[in-house]
Amino acid sequence: MKTNGKCIKYGDNIDTDVIIPARYLNTSDHKELAKHCMEDIDKNFIHKISKGDIMVAGNNFGCGSSREHAPVAIKASGISCVIAKSFARIFYRNSINIGLPILECSEVDKMDEKDELEIDFDKGEVFNKTKKESYKVTKFPEFMQDLINSGGLMATIKINK
Repeated sequence: MKTNGKCIKYGDNIDTDVIIPARYLNTSDHKELAKHCMEDIDKNFIHKISKGDIMVAGNNFGCGSSREHAPVAIKASGISCVIAKSFARIFYRNSINIGLPILECSEVDKMDEKDELEIDFDKGEVFNKTKKESYKVTKFPEFMQDLINSGGLMATIKINK
């Protein structure tokens, strides 16, 4: 499994209220959630990304509430993967459950906004095409890759019925 896209970068402690503000939680429509993704920290987010871009952040990404709306909004916006130094555990689990690939990487400080990144999930590697550098990421076990490729936990259950 591979993906590539432009780096969209944020800092530490990006919480779920920043990812999708609570005032939009009255809908479960994925497209509507995507329209408001990251708007309280980056008003231009939805206009500056292209399908397949990669969100990069520091420590404790997705902290805050346990709402699944946050990874849903990110995935629906077109982001293909989130790379961070660390994730809040409930965000990590919710992301896998909905089929949003997320990777932990200690070298996110070397990645800059607009760098072109290529991720090889099988190798556990991010290649920065802009800087010609490779970074190791925590690789998913095969069963988790299968979950993500299937679109998440519920999609996997439907497939296996």
